[in-house]
Amino acid sequence: MSYFEICLLSVGLAMDCFAVSIAGSVAHGRYDWPKMFRMACMFGLFQGAMPLVGWLAGVGFAEQIAKIDHWLAFGILSFLGGKMAFESFRGDAHDDTRTPFGSLKMLLLMAVATSIDALATGLIFVPLGNLVYTAVGIIALGSFLFTLAGCVVGITFGKRFKLNVELIGGIILFGIGLKILIEHLVNGY
Repeated sequence: MSYFEICLLSVGLAMDCFAVSIAGSVAHGRYDWPKMFRMACMFGLFQGAMPLVGWLAGVGFAEQIAKIDHWLAFGILSFLGGKMAFESFRGDAHDDTRTPFGSLKMLLLMAVATSIDALATGLIFVPLGNLVYTAVGIIALGSFLFTLAGCVVGITFGKRFKLNVELIGGIILFGIGLKILIEHLVNGY
């Protein structure tokens, strides 16, 4: 596997981080660089760590996770998206504990949900040996950068348009979970 292929893999894995960071930052509504970096670091860490865990676990464990990872991601993202959408109607629109910006628990749940499918990608590095360490660094960096970019896009979009951004964010999170589930079911992972 070439470095270019690893970079492409990194971009593919970072797309969920990008979408979730847009949804979370739209709901947050303001530039908060320390929280944006915390989110980017957490997403990058989990996206980089999951393939390493998959590689370390080898074929047996990762194959078992691959059978349910799409259901886990769908369940977590659907729950968080549904909760966010439901609470958008309660009137306390800027409660940051419902976004990855305000709650460490929410941030951890979203980091796990967006990276759980990356666990199975560790399998492709099993025959490649120590290349996994380089790949993990590239994957983590890609997710970090795409998360920051998503935050900037989401905040910029949220400031320009007066919409029920929490509802939109909840729908986006549910959509990401549904996309992961459908991809795995259709492709027979």
